[in-house]
Amino acid sequence: MPEKNKARSAQKRTPITRDAVLAAALELADAEGSNALTMRKLADRIGVEAMSIYYHVPNKEAILTGLVDLVFAEIDLPTTQHGWRTAMHARAVSARNVLVRHRWAIGLMDSRRDPGLATLRHHDAVIGVLRAGGFSIAGAAHAFSALDSYIYGFVLQELSLPFDSSEELTEVAEAIVTDMPVGEFPHLTEMAIGHAMLPGYNYSNEFEIGLELILDSLDHRLSLAEWRETAEAL
Repeated sequence: MPEKNKARSAQKRTPITRDAVLAAALELADAEGSNALTMRKLADRIGVEAMSIYYHVPNKEAILTGLVDLVFAEIDLPTTQHGWRTAMHARAVSARNVLVRHRWAIGLMDSRRDPGLATLRHHDAVIGVLRAGGFSIAGAAHAFSALDSYIYGFVLQELSLPFDSSEELTEVAEAIVTDMPVGEFPHLTEMAIGHAMLPGYNYSNEFEIGLELILDSLDHRLSLAEWRETAEAL
């Protein structure tokens, strides 16, 4: 009996679950990207007939919603224990690590019309920490948007860069500088030679620096009346 048929015969004795379907879908997306997700590929990975998957998830959109929920569940939930700034910093670092691990997810994180419980729980926790930190409703919305725009934007850029290490960055930068017309791009040349190509430079460290800039700005904005929760509202 072919191996695929053996797997499917064994699966008949062990009914699959929605969680098992989503776990297999997550593995497939991590390996080949979300565009590779088809019911047939997923069925082959699990070892069942494609039609049996529809009992647990009606279509690909439902699978994507479930996958986004799994990704949100991996991001550390912020708490009010150590203040809003510490919580938002930790949450940003965790989100970045999760998105780098699941590269396909970045364009899908806030795309679902029917978000799952983990997604809703995450968003509620972020808003709750910001509100507890003194942000008005509008201020919390502004802060949430600014932080997520930075996190998603940085990861998207980080994943698209043509190098994976400091050594490769130096090689790429040297080649670019060498090929540029002499004296035509002085500022770009200065930054490449005097910053990016210095020993020990790692582009990934820019994430923490940029994050602190945003948190500093939010800290300042919190002193403004339109961003701060009023005593009357509390």
